[in-house]
Amino acid sequence: MTYTPPPQPPIASTVSAEARAVMTPILDPASQPPITAEMLLDPDALAFIRSSSAAMLKPLADARAARHGVEVEDGLHGGVPVRIVRKAGTAASEDRLLINFHGGGFVLDSGSLNESIPIAGLTGIPVVTVDYRLAPEHPFPAAVDDALAVYRDALTRHAPSAIGIFGTSAGAILSLQLLARLKAEGLPLPAAAGLLSGAGDLGVVGDCEAFLPSLSAGRPSTEMLDSYCTATPRSDPLLSPIRGDLSGLPPVMVMASTRDQLLSHSLLVDRALRAAGVTVDLRVYEGMMHAFWAWIECPETDDALAAQADFLLRHLPG
Repeated sequence: MTYTPPPQPPIASTVSAEARAVMTPILDPASQPPITAEMLLDPDALAFIRSSSAAMLKPLADARAARHGVEVEDGLHGGVPVRIVRKAGTAASEDRLLINFHGGGFVLDSGSLNESIPIAGLTGIPVVTVDYRLAPEHPFPAAVDDALAVYRDALTRHAPSAIGIFGTSAGAILSLQLLARLKAEGLPLPAAAGLLSGAGDLGVVGDCEAFLPSLSAGRPSTEMLDSYCTATPRSDPLLSPIRGDLSGLPPVMVMASTRDQLLSHSLLVDRALRAAGVTVDLRVYEGMMHAFWAWIECPETDDALAAQADFLLRHLPG
């Protein structure tokens, strides 16, 4: 059956004026050329997409760094490139650590600094944001292997009770995949995890995808992730963790919004976690687009980032 994306519904009147002003052009299909499957197979096109994304997001990251008073440095943790984001003047020996996995559909970095800077500033806890290997050059489980390497490295300096992980979109998927991998390998789990606008079953199309335009080129989420999943069966619980045993996982924040194509996926994750006895803090924001906290400066973003920071602080007390 051919997937036909629906038109964009009008923006809800409940959305703030600031969010409306930014979302209106972003949600205009003509303003955001989609990333097609063909582009991912063209090295030049893919390089252009990645560099364009970085250039577009840099002003926002710079503004957030100034606002939150943080500094950023490059590093290598467990052999994986990372950037360390910390409140300016914070000692390098800080006893707590947050690890971020960025969004971008597993094919680009769509906001590692945009996601990490506010959390480092609001919590005062250093954030290591991971430059994990990307598809299509490096399909599953390369990103999980990199996430695991960084986490193992963190365990050499921090108790697991002093480590939190979080990610948005693809980074939320990766965060849950890392938890499944840690459990499978018998490694200690972090104190908390933020699964922000993600998914836990890469073999199903969420119901919200029937009501909202696709995130990319009219393709449902299952097809968007083809270059990441490749030959791995979608039923593999290390790829689709909610198909496995989630018992024993740490407290989790699940965050999404009503204009989010992955809202249904987020709710499926929430239901599976609760069924497994995991403590879940579910937040769904009215009228906002997918992963808005990583893209838009508005009152809703301030609220969402404050909620993320509060959740992490509650589970990693100083």
